[in-house]
Amino acid sequence: MKILFTRTAVVLVGLTALLSSCSKRPQSQKTGMTYNDKTNGGYELFKKTHLAPGPGLVPIEGGTFVMGGSADQDVTYDYNNVRRRVTVPSFYMDETEVSNQDWLDYLHWIKITFPADYELYYNALPDTLVWRRPLSYNEPYVENYLRHPAFNDYPVVGVSWDQAQDYCSWRTDRMNENILRETGRLVTWADAANQGAGKAKKGQTNAAPTNKDPFNTDIYLNGQYKGSGIDGKKMIPDISPTAKPTTAANGKATAKPVRPARIEDGILKQRYRLPSEAEWEYAALALIGNTEFENIDNNKIYPWNGLGVRSAKQKTRGLIMANFKRGLGDNMGVGGYLNDKADITAPVRTFAPNDFGLYQMAGNVNEWVQDTYRQTSFEEFEDFNPFRGNEYKNKRLSDPQKAQLAKDKYGKPILDPAVSAKKQTYAEMLATQNQANAANGNAPAANPLAGKPYNPDLRGAADSVNTSLYGTTTLVSDKSKVYKGGSWNDMAFWLNPATRRFMDEDQSSAEIGFRCAMTMVGAPEIFPSGKPHYSVKKPKDFKAK
Repeated sequence: MKILFTRTAVVLVGLTALLSSCSKRPQSQKTGMTYNDKTNGGYELFKKTHLAPGPGLVPIEGGTFVMGGSADQDVTYDYNNVRRRVTVPSFYMDETEVSNQDWLDYLHWIKITFPADYELYYNALPDTLVWRRPLSYNEPYVENYLRHPAFNDYPVVGVSWDQAQDYCSWRTDRMNENILRETGRLVTWADAANQGAGKAKKGQTNAAPTNKDPFNTDIYLNGQYKGSGIDGKKMIPDISPTAKPTTAANGKATAKPVRPARIEDGILKQRYRLPSEAEWEYAALALIGNTEFENIDNNKIYPWNGLGVRSAKQKTRGLIMANFKRGLGDNMGVGGYLNDKADITAPVRTFAPNDFGLYQMAGNVNEWVQDTYRQTSFEEFEDFNPFRGNEYKNKRLSDPQKAQLAKDKYGKPILDPAVSAKKQTYAEMLATQNQANAANGNAPAANPLAGKPYNPDLRGAADSVNTSLYGTTTLVSDKSKVYKGGSWNDMAFWLNPATRRFMDEDQSSAEIGFRCAMTMVGAPEIFPSGKPHYSVKKPKDFKAK
């Protein structure tokens, strides 16, 4: 059963409409003051609802499951998928693996945005040499797999875990920038293009942007990406009593103060990121299709039902369910009736999706997840939203008095290792940030007022093994990252969602790709229709007289 999901995107409450409307304004439940009223301080309240997912994502309703429970054997004798019941919150996940075309979009943006920075472009290139084998003729893939249009819809490979992180950050910024431009909260794409060309059509402005850095979500939300040539024609009315009319490109003040979007507005999306190992395994197993009233009627070994790897449906009976290596020397079957219709990888929308609507969660390419590898992770991590790999960082302030973020040469906020496990006092924060600014480059700042040392790197937290030996006596270190799912060159054992392997974060392979995820905010129930719910009364309005 494939669950389809449609949802109307959240619409920001129109402040202008509210101010002019004769309908009753909402009240604060704790002070009785009305919201969206510019006469009493301009407190704002927005519609509470789930945001629509970002482009390419499908919703995954979370729940409890036995992590590692689908593995029926341990042929590698690693003892690294010990069963553990955990709870995974609801989230969003890419419907397909990231494709070559998706990556070419990323490379193109780098080329046109930083045309003189070849180092940045070079570092973003996948390692196409992963196709080379000493005793195989794979050289055509080295030259063609990434760029030839015949492979546009194939999953990108040769991408390291580090490169996947950079892609997620880039994708987040481009998505949010597009939302703001399409809705008129930033200058439109057409106006921005005319600015670059130095010409403007009637009703448009060719004023040079006051901030020439590329759009960055964090910098924008901190109020550092605005001004002439940046602000759109449909910015949000600012009803704060301290707001001042903005100055248009012609030098005249606008009729009403406006402001950029904020997190509170619910306009911008959450960050794209790699899924955690628990999220990936939960989504791949997709037991939601076998569940009724909290009862799972049938477990799974693969992302589909049954014990085999062939389809049991009448129209597709006998067809292989995923792209994998059926046996030694058999990557595609016999000519005239190929078993999985793929020799290496296959297009990202090949084979039937699982019950969450996700394609190729088994086979095709293994996929990077966010977790740092440890053999005994399942025994040690939390049972809610389990994850190993936290490296806590804070945004550096260039001017702590004005809360201005420090930026690198690409317009991104500079991140420093966190210096405290709790919110610092204002004096401590100032001292820490001033020391960071006095240090050269990205040197981490020590907290001069802190007592007990704080370690922001928790990738090896609660590990019973001496971490100083990692990378010396074993291949495992804090750079070791988990990948899952099996590939076109793997046997069926690795198609089981519970199986796991690792590779260093700066390495890549012709068998490893990735897909992105996104955190869901708000209530976890995605499909409430047809299910019982308690009735809840609305709070009573306060009457001052």
